[in-house]
Amino acid sequence: MAKEGHKYIFVLGGVMSGVGKGVVTSSIGLLLQQKGYPVNLVKVDPYLNVDAGTMNPTEHGEVFVLRSGLETDQDMGNYERFLGRDLTNEDYMTSGMVYQSVIERERALGYGGKCVEAIPHVRDEILRRIESAAAYNGSRISVVEIGGTIGDFQNALFIEAARVLKMEHPEDVLFVIVSYLPTPGTLGEMKTKPTQTAVRELNGYGVQPDFIIARSKEPVDDKRKEKLSVSCSVRRDRIISAPDIGSIYEAPLNFEKDALGDALLDALQLPEKRRASLAAWKKFVRAATNVKAPEVSIAIVGKYFDTGDFVLSDAYLSVIEAIKFSAAKLGRRAVISWINSKDLEKGGAKAVSVLQKYHGIIVPGGFGESGIEGKIRAIQFAREKKIPYFGLCYGMQLMIVEYARHMLGLKGAHTTEIKKNAEHPVVDVMLEQKKHLADNKYGGTMRLGVYPAYLKKGTLARAAYKKELVEERHRHRYEINSKYVKPLEEAGLVFSGTSPDGILMEIAELPRAKHPFMLGTQFHPELQARPLTPHPLFTEFLRAAIARKRKK
Repeated sequence: MAKEGHKYIFVLGGVMSGVGKGVVTSSIGLLLQQKGYPVNLVKVDPYLNVDAGTMNPTEHGEVFVLRSGLETDQDMGNYERFLGRDLTNEDYMTSGMVYQSVIERERALGYGGKCVEAIPHVRDEILRRIESAAAYNGSRISVVEIGGTIGDFQNALFIEAARVLKMEHPEDVLFVIVSYLPTPGTLGEMKTKPTQTAVRELNGYGVQPDFIIARSKEPVDDKRKEKLSVSCSVRRDRIISAPDIGSIYEAPLNFEKDALGDALLDALQLPEKRRASLAAWKKFVRAATNVKAPEVSIAIVGKYFDTGDFVLSDAYLSVIEAIKFSAAKLGRRAVISWINSKDLEKGGAKAVSVLQKYHGIIVPGGFGESGIEGKIRAIQFAREKKIPYFGLCYGMQLMIVEYARHMLGLKGAHTTEIKKNAEHPVVDVMLEQKKHLADNKYGGTMRLGVYPAYLKKGTLARAAYKKELVEERHRHRYEINSKYVKPLEEAGLVFSGTSPDGILMEIAELPRAKHPFMLGTQFHPELQARPLTPHPLFTEFLRAAIARKRKK
């Protein structure tokens, strides 16, 4: 059962997907946290995958890895960035997790031989997880985002669980619907009917929303608010306008202008502990949205762009945000260009030469064979033309392949992920991973989560971090082959970060005397970048990119 007096806010989406439930949830969390309340945020994903790790980035967007190693939805990254702290396994659940727990319990006779059904057993497991997250975090308020859109078959059980919680604790539970108000071009008038329909559909579940976050292109006027209030039985002062904004980080500031935090506390019958102090957040937003700030151009050479006529930037969401945070810190505006590595592969030297105009190049993480030679060409170009280069995970591994081929003369150098019988397997599968692959165990079996690394004195990495020991999040199966470490070092490469036992190579770089910034990490530094605490490696990369711009 729920802890007596603990407060819950459920955030649901109406009309269509992609209306910004994650940003609303993150903003609510930040506002309540700044008002003095311990808050935990929970993401509910209705899909049957046990976690997000096996999903294609072009289909679902980035996989965000928690400190523990759990592979989650990208919204968890937004939660961490807005709250400025790490989240836990208890803050994430999928239908797959829930059903797996119920089935495992049934197999162990945990239900005492009863007929196990969706109601009440699956529903009760959902409630148990929501309440467990609150207890584990020691929070006062839980904000729970239920993925999908009202009316989806997949999320109905989660809404039912929330309804039961509201029935049992009517004063402790709020429902917030994030819905879209379109303005059809041919009519030129904002329409409330889709949101009215979404609310009525939610009423069909036995749930009445307490707040409506009205997403729209332009601010919602008083007339539409009045219409929504009457039609949806929601107090007018609890209909919050959420027009399109230039940066998601402006959202909590806009909501605070409408006193959303105070309204939520009032509805939950909680006293305001302190005024929300958003001074540091406002300073960051001003820097991040300053259109007059000097530009620095960054090319991201990736391959998860096969989405028809659109570029799926969500596949690299944390990388983009990490660049923005460091750019804001340095008083710059990052202009990011997407370069499809498959185009570099097909177009030859002429296609690669387009990279000359950029101030910095990033090759992010990824898996598989397609577009790999294009990435290697980009890395070679960055090294030879002395363009600042930052390789993340796969971007470091391919940096090693490129260096082995062109500086060691090992033409057969490759990663065994692509070429199992490579003549020179400079990147090879980790020993403990071989059995997982042989047994077709892919989900949740990579080297995941936080691992420590020691940094060598006198290196770029050590200068950036300003400390000897760091902890970073990983997500990979392949590592630099230890047999090639010494030859690579003799050829001028520096492994500036290693595991505590010295066996695993965590960071590779070229000395500043040879290159202004050529560095790769086996881990994913972007996962720990935050608006108010940018990641030091991204900041140093951008400093090098800014220096290149000055020289040009």
